[in-house]
Amino acid sequence: MSTAARTTAPLPAAAARKPVSMAGQLARFAGAGLLVSVILAVLLAVLSRQAGTDQAEQAARQVTWLTAKGIVEPRLTPAVLAGDPAALEEFNAAMNSYVTQGSLVRVKLWDATGRIVYSNEGRLIGQTFPLGEEEQQALATGGTNSEISDLNKPENGYEAGFGTLLEVYTGITGPAGQPLLFEAYFLYDSVTEAGQAQWQTFAPAALGALLVLELVQIPFAWSLARRVQRQQQDAERLLRQAIDASDDERRRIAADLHDGVVQQLAGLTFTLDAARLGAPDPARDRELLAEAAGQLRRTTGEMRSLLVDIYPPDLATEGLGAALVELAGAVERDGVHVDLDVDEADGLPLPASSVLFRAAQEILRNVGSHSRARQVSVAVRRAGGSATLIIDDDGRGFDEAELPERQRAGHVGLRSLGDLVRDSGGRLTVRSAPGQGTRVDVQVPA
Repeated sequence: MSTAARTTAPLPAAAARKPVSMAGQLARFAGAGLLVSVILAVLLAVLSRQAGTDQAEQAARQVTWLTAKGIVEPRLTPAVLAGDPAALEEFNAAMNSYVTQGSLVRVKLWDATGRIVYSNEGRLIGQTFPLGEEEQQALATGGTNSEISDLNKPENGYEAGFGTLLEVYTGITGPAGQPLLFEAYFLYDSVTEAGQAQWQTFAPAALGALLVLELVQIPFAWSLARRVQRQQQDAERLLRQAIDASDDERRRIAADLHDGVVQQLAGLTFTLDAARLGAPDPARDRELLAEAAGQLRRTTGEMRSLLVDIYPPDLATEGLGAALVELAGAVERDGVHVDLDVDEADGLPLPASSVLFRAAQEILRNVGSHSRARQVSVAVRRAGGSATLIIDDDGRGFDEAELPERQRAGHVGLRSLGDLVRDSGGRLTVRSAPGQGTRVDVQVPA
């Protein structure tokens, strides 16, 4: 049957799905990578700014502690604590010179009663406000703490013009050993600027690394998409071959049944009818019965061959050798002598046995249908990590140069067999010449 006349069966829905689009796969991969990069960049920005802010607040606490211990505490005198105007003026001059600079805009000095002993905002001096729990703890233990200043508190009313402030307080000791609390107020903009500077320091390297990672991954994604596409194409090709082979097999079995078994049974029916309807003749009847028995034996043999084709032997249980004996028997019933050498066929892995059986089935079918051979040899050889099926016939052969033309004309058995052997990791070799027979070697990993 020619290729042009073949009716192509549709692929199953699972195999006929839309082919993988490499551009689409790559776009999805790049989009996902870009999304992850943006998320990482945002997360890195938040963490970097937070780290910078934390470092700036820690620096503010250190500056406050050093200022309190190195500048404020040594300059405290009983006169300052008593509110002497001259002493406060001198103390204020020192604070303006050494302390209230840059982002540090306000200082306050408290005693244990909550009275503001000193502030660079003179209107606060002498006023009393309740100390918070954390401030009392810092005053009692000499520790240092910080918080965003609550400008709604009465003691912070004069700081509203500065905007958000970071309030840092630490406990110090007065000249008579009395506990005091020193507070410093920093512009919070300087703290956030430090966080921003931290982010700007690490941003180029971090974003650059993410971009390089994305660019490096794109070639790998392209390669992966091509591999997936090739695998899908291979799967569809194999499925198409399986469907075509199944269709060919059904047509061949139907033709064999029609031209062989059905015709023989019809002939047998005529023979028996002749014996039944004719006048009794013992000699003739014995001859007719002998002919009918012969036809039944031939029909039974052909049916056995068809059964092998329809349902091959259980290779895992019976082995490849027994299966090849069955195939050889079918060929011999067609009048071709078969020499078998299959002692090395048993014990092969099932994948290798399956490929060799299918190869022998197709090759011996060609021998019976096309070669006009009188003798054929079937052998299995094992060497190293491979097994080889060798089928050599003395038929009419063919010109190997004509093989592509024969395939285009619809003789696709060897081509399909070659695809099967190649997909299993093996190799198919055909040697033939007109009038000199054909030899086919099928080598598979074992």
